[in-house]
Amino acid sequence: MVRVERPHGEILLLTIDRPERRNAVDTETLQQLAAALGDVSLPETRVVVLTGAPPAFCAGADLAGAESEVFHAALGAALQALASCEVPVIAAIDGPALGAGTQLVMCCDLRIATERSIFGIPAAKLGLAVDQWTIDRMTREFGWGIARAMLVGAEVFTAERLLNAGSIHRFGGLDDAIDWATVLAGQAPLTVVAHKAALDESARLPNASQHSEGLRRQAWASRDAEEGRIAFLEKRPPKFEAR
Repeated sequence: MVRVERPHGEILLLTIDRPERRNAVDTETLQQLAAALGDVSLPETRVVVLTGAPPAFCAGADLAGAESEVFHAALGAALQALASCEVPVIAAIDGPALGAGTQLVMCCDLRIATERSIFGIPAAKLGLAVDQWTIDRMTREFGWGIARAMLVGAEVFTAERLLNAGSIHRFGGLDDAIDWATVLAGQAPLTVVAHKAALDESARLPNASQHSEGLRRQAWASRDAEEGRIAFLEKRPPKFEAR
């Protein structure tokens, strides 16, 4: 299951909560995740934090049903929902994030992990193969070298190695992730939305260019942009309203 909470008004916390399976995801969990992300919109939510209940972030796919077409469709929908979420998504990783766990991590915008976290795609050890979309996303987010090591060599990476490579952005736990989300929630939300769309454009996603340009113009013409300039001149924190 996926637990949905609001630690602060504009921050949505999604927790994969199957500790007895080390948070291995099944079809129902993935469908719940996609549904929760589908309900995200400004101004109610400005940042999403995705984590797993101890002792793992996500140990992969629940192999009891991973061979079914329904499971693969649910996994693809959850990954796409993460990647296309309107607001920033922070992955708060503590413990193993393997297989589908690594796929979930790489679809988030920002990543914070504890030192005991590990990452990898053990498909080559299971006789499985991941889809092209995952491979394209992994090479963009983790780099060619790490993607090849994970996919061809089935190599497992520590959080420290990925931090040094820039694939993990910070060391820390869930409390640190919430603190980070609080900072992000105070930034101009329309600007963040526009930048997310522009980053998709840089990855040459279909129709991203026209979409991101419209969002950029919306941000520049918004009341938030005016508020940001006035607050800067008045030397006070801005009060953004996603308008």
